[in-house]
Amino acid sequence: MTSLISPATSNRAAKVMLWVSASIAILTLMFILGYIVVQGLPVLTLSFLLESPRLSGAEGGILPAIVGTFCLMLVTLLSAVPIGIGAAIYLAEYAHEGAVTRIISFGVECLAGIPSIVIGLFGYAFLAIYLGFGFSILSGGLALMFMVLPWVVRVSEESLKAVPGGLREASLALGATKWQTVSRVVLPSAVPGITTGVILGIGKAIGETAVIMFTAGSSLLMPTSLFDPVRALPYHLYILASEGISDKMAYGSSVVLLVMVLAINLAAVAIQRHYGRHHVRN
Repeated sequence: MTSLISPATSNRAAKVMLWVSASIAILTLMFILGYIVVQGLPVLTLSFLLESPRLSGAEGGILPAIVGTFCLMLVTLLSAVPIGIGAAIYLAEYAHEGAVTRIISFGVECLAGIPSIVIGLFGYAFLAIYLGFGFSILSGGLALMFMVLPWVVRVSEESLKAVPGGLREASLALGATKWQTVSRVVLPSAVPGITTGVILGIGKAIGETAVIMFTAGSSLLMPTSLFDPVRALPYHLYILASEGISDKMAYGSSVVLLVMVLAINLAAVAIQRHYGRHHVRN
């Protein structure tokens, strides 16, 4: 049976539909970002970035929230990256197919699907209460680690598996041990992919208000140690908007949060390009 639509016509129609879909996605993103930036730019001053909040955030700046956010991300990175990459190396390089491997993989998948509010409650019960960390940077960072960990493990594992097997065989043939092959040949080749997984995880964690709310606290003071409570920028934004304290301060905080996320992604791109050029030269 002859088709009523010619191949050329169907090809043009498909291209138009794909172009429209891509345009809608880009325009939606531009509209959201543009609206937030236009509303928040008038608030962005040096005092807004370098002063502490006053009157519950209606006046002053957001410096403690910025510092608290960076502290939480630092604790999250320092805890999630070694554990996640270690687990990925075991699954990709050492583990044999079996019940243990399947249980670990299933556990990672389940951890990735747990709602953030549940992780927040677990962090409050286990980290803040049972371990005695209280509302603190340490509790918040470790709780966010549970959200970042599945991303780091999964993407790192796939990046390690994507390294050509010939590199492993050549290294072993030259007399290198298994660990020397993994640490000096396989792992450097997988760094761009691993970096992507870490950045995706941090990008997910940096906006998780529920986890921070139950574990990090809501202090507007500048933190001085890992055991001090902080109000991270996403939670500060949530309080300003939900309690009607100040819409303009909420938009200003939103712009700063967007800039932080953009900076993290640009850093990831720079790292990928650096290792990409290094790999090509070698």
